Amino acid sequence: MNRDAPISGIFVAAVTPHRAGDGYEPDVGALLEMLDFLSAAGVNGVALLGSTGEFLHLTFNDRVRMVQLAVKRSRVPVLVGVGHSTLDGAIALGREAVSAGAAGLLLMPPYFFRYVQEDIQEFYLQFASAVGPARILLYNVPFFTNEIAIDTAISLLTTGLFAGIKDSSGQYGYFERLLAVSKERPFTLLVGNDRIYTRARQAGANGVVSGVACAVPELLVALDRAIQKNLAGDVERLEARLQEFIAWHDRFPTPVAIKIAARERGLTVGPLAMPLAPGSRKCLEEFSEWFKNWLPGVQKEAKPHS
Repeated sequence: MNRDAPISGIFVAAVTPHRAGDGYEPDVGALLEMLDFLSAAGVNGVALLGSTGEFLHLTFNDRVRMVQLAVKRSRVPVLVGVGHSTLDGAIALGREAVSAGAAGLLLMPPYFFRYVQEDIQEFYLQFASAVGPARILLYNVPFFTNEIAIDTAISLLTTGLFAGIKDSSGQYGYFERLLAVSKERPFTLLVGNDRIYTRARQAGANGVVSGVACAVPELLVALDRAIQKNLAGDVERLEARLQEFIAWHDRFPTPVAIKIAARERGLTVGPLAMPLAPGSRKCLEEFSEWFKNWLPGVQKEAKPHS
């Protein structure tokens, strides 16, 4: 693991393809093909086994095997989610990811049960002691597990034990606090919520871990390019496109819309984890039709200027 390689730009929060049939087993072959597709689209990296990757549906051995094969196959750096409900489980996953050559570890607080902030801080400190030296990024995702409160995040980041944070809260005030601290003591600051990406990137975020980019990588790549080149008109137009997709995405559970859109791109994603009610299925059919009509225009707008 190269701890000195920069983490910036567009990192894709990849979905995990699954096989049809009993067990909801991962389809590793389809995942490797997805990595080829994403790399060819010009993204800066891939993040596996986060919330978009539905890691909680997978066995320990499946997660390890996926990471080993993905790191070998990917032409871009791979960040690996090592979230677990126990410290020992997270440590074991972290060590396996380091051994496989992951570019970094994304560690959320233990999920399901509630913990106070002092417990969460102790969890991170013990993980760093057991797995370090490694590039460990805090992963704040309060939609699905315990929040890393802003004061806890700052306290951990200023220890020097952690390379940075992926903040998926979508709270711009939280991001602003992190940004201010990063200017005094630098660390990698990644946005994990597409909704605020453009504003945060313009303000100084290092990049994004984007679920939308799994379905339309060219849109996020073009948007990031426009931001870096200060092309205000392109930024406004592409940001509007991003928000159009997000408006549909938020009508469904994570990561349903991303999987369906990826399927429309010709990628194998397999079945959904949960059946949807008739009304939701009808809405999903409408989304699929909308996406097929929407995509060509986005692809045209996303092409680099000659």
